[in-house]
Amino acid sequence: MIRVLLVDDQHLVRMGLTMLCESDPDMEIAGEASNGHEAVRLVERLLPDVVLMDLHMPGMDGVTATERIMAARPATRVLALTTFDDDDHLYPALAAGACGFVVKDTPPGELLDAVRRAAEGDSPFSQSVLNRLVEQAVRARGAVREAPAVVLPGLSPREREVLALVAAGHSNQEIAHRLHLGVTTVKTHVGSLMAKTGTRSRIRLAVLAVRAGIGED
Repeated sequence: MIRVLLVDDQHLVRMGLTMLCESDPDMEIAGEASNGHEAVRLVERLLPDVVLMDLHMPGMDGVTATERIMAARPATRVLALTTFDDDDHLYPALAAGACGFVVKDTPPGELLDAVRRAAEGDSPFSQSVLNRLVEQAVRARGAVREAPAVVLPGLSPREREVLALVAAGHSNQEIAHRLHLGVTTVKTHVGSLMAKTGTRSRIRLAVLAVRAGIGED
């Protein structure tokens, strides 16, 4: 059972998220918070698996709350959930330790899938967010022509295939389906890629892949 803590200053939003999460037999609502201060306290007391964190709240905002939660309980999976998907909100949330970033107009099924992926250790992102991150990496790569190209030695052909699909934004389950592998095998490959490249998140893997010229054909 995935225990979810909902953090949003709007009561109606929390009600809607509660109904959505409780419609999934594998999820339960561990608690609700209306601001960052409450979120930090409840994480310590309730120990949720996933925190759905709004970023714009009065008092302590979601970015600061995420930073404090990760400092106290680094194993907590914080999934940023916001109306905005612009860079002013995205990068501070990632820097604070959020494992993923989902916009509020995400279809219900995709939001539930994002919560599951976060609980499993994955890094779910709305496709628009991932596309923009990758596009920015491409622009940066083109703008700094004198910089040496990123080289990723020691990767097996299969790891390169997995890395290309990670860069394209595919989930572990989607990668497993495309490559005719088990999901556990894909997780092993992703873990190996993170170890070999020194990255700590799926999104950093995706950006590194683009900078190295590895992408889905």
